[in-house]
Amino acid sequence: MSKPIALSQASLSSSLQWRAYFEMTKPKVVALMLLTVVVGMCLAVPGAVPLQPLIVGLVGIGLMSGSAAAFNHLIDRRIDGLMARTYNRPLPKGKISSMRAGIFATGIGLLGFILLYALVNPLTAWLTFASLIGYAVIYTAYLKRATSQNIVIGGLAGAMPPLLGWTAVTNELHGNALLLVIIIFAWTPPHFWALAIHRQKEYAKVDIPMLPVTHGVELTKTCILLYTVLLALACLLPVLVGMCGPVYLVGSTLLSCGFIYKAWQLKFHDEPGLAMKVFKFSIYHLMLLFIVLLVDHYLW
Repeated sequence: MSKPIALSQASLSSSLQWRAYFEMTKPKVVALMLLTVVVGMCLAVPGAVPLQPLIVGLVGIGLMSGSAAAFNHLIDRRIDGLMARTYNRPLPKGKISSMRAGIFATGIGLLGFILLYALVNPLTAWLTFASLIGYAVIYTAYLKRATSQNIVIGGLAGAMPPLLGWTAVTNELHGNALLLVIIIFAWTPPHFWALAIHRQKEYAKVDIPMLPVTHGVELTKTCILLYTVLLALACLLPVLVGMCGPVYLVGSTLLSCGFIYKAWQLKFHDEPGLAMKVFKFSIYHLMLLFIVLLVDHYLW
């Protein structure tokens, strides 16, 4: 009887470890990023997206995005163990060693790069690699600890996925793809600052200079409100250049008004837990915005 029990325990341990590796890739964040990649691919062509760049592009970009997330876990393992939001992550809990985490992050990143370079195109491979370096090294290892504008500057790396989707299909840079990058670039600060308000004390405890820590919550609320207005203007750019039609115009306007209203509430009628609600709303805002982009593309 002991042998089957031992095998069962080993199987359970292996399953838990693979879950820990999977958690390091931040699958929910990567899923939202891949949605924007798909939209970038679809908007790049008038008809159906070619199958090879669609499938291999998503796998390669997904692997390299997961690699960047895993490097983020590795670099932030000390502060993650001190924050309530992240202390249960695999590295602080000792589920995975730092060496194995580094090997895993490097391995899936390299595999993703090879797939993109060999089966999609070198442009997409190098742009995705630049995004990985931007997030894992420039933002996580330096900007996050260096300036309160960390998320503004570092947000460019996280705004790249629609451009990666576009280049995966066309093998060229295009101004319309850059408009999608601008939208996510403007969306990132109010999205993350809302979370930073909710976790202000934790960031202060680990000496991370997020805006609410260095400049106070009230100024951060003002910045969130101003950035939601800037985001609303950015969302109109695809309409102004004729990239999108009335379906997107109506949908993006409603979403922008909702985000501005939430930011207004946070600034002038705050209540416990509202910052976290704004953070969650921002996620749905981006997801629905890109779905509306997709619907408009195929209807208009």
